[in-house]
Amino acid sequence: MMLKNKTALITGSNRGIGFSLLEYFAEQGCRVYAHSREVNDEFEKKTKEISVKYDVEIIHIYFDLLNNEEIKTAIMSIIKAKVPIDILVNSAGIIHGGLFQMTPVKSIRDVFDVNFFGVLDVTQLVTKYMIRKKKGSIINIASVAGIDLSAGNCAYGTSKAAVIAFSKTLSSELSAHGIRVNVVAPSLADTDMAYTNEAKKEREMLSSDDKPFSRMVKPREIAELIGFLASDNSSFVNGQVIRIDGGNKF
Repeated sequence: MMLKNKTALITGSNRGIGFSLLEYFAEQGCRVYAHSREVNDEFEKKTKEISVKYDVEIIHIYFDLLNNEEIKTAIMSIIKAKVPIDILVNSAGIIHGGLFQMTPVKSIRDVFDVNFFGVLDVTQLVTKYMIRKKKGSIINIASVAGIDLSAGNCAYGTSKAAVIAFSKTLSSELSAHGIRVNVVAPSLADTDMAYTNEAKKEREMLSSDDKPFSRMVKPREIAELIGFLASDNSSFVNGQVIRIDGGNKF
């Protein structure tokens, strides 16, 4: 129960890594603002079951990361409710693959709008509130694709590289206010996103090797690492980029 009595905002919590985070944070006693882009009855049903199971409050919050006004309205509703946000996890994102010469610049802009500028919009609003309280933990989910940049990553990889650079800068700016900022960079995770055409290359590389660590990372493994970074157990961890990839390089 290392997150007991804390409140987290998790973006993109309706599926994939975000949903595993939601479930793990609830298990650890955390109140969660569960974000998704639009109302989803199945998602609300699942979160209600989790809320009852772990006896924690889960509050649904909806906004489109491409819509600054929606983001502002949603975050302000949390602040007006006077429920402090102790933890922010920027989990929402989209994947994209393709060589630069074959990728329209507009497509790259679209990826950056969600994966980078959406993160900036949410984080700027939340940190204004955290600064007043002089505490907080922010974890941004990037990717090893943003570190080991390679062919086909002109959109997704560079957007995650931007998230990493932003996070390092922000950690320096906010440390004086008692706010920590860290990055988790997973390899291909075993979620729906892993089975798209964009992830085909990574899937094939993993399946061609029989080493124990040549597999997709489990969302629960990512959630446990992020839970640690969100908790007071990591109170002296700041400005770090932590890979979770089994030691594999792609």
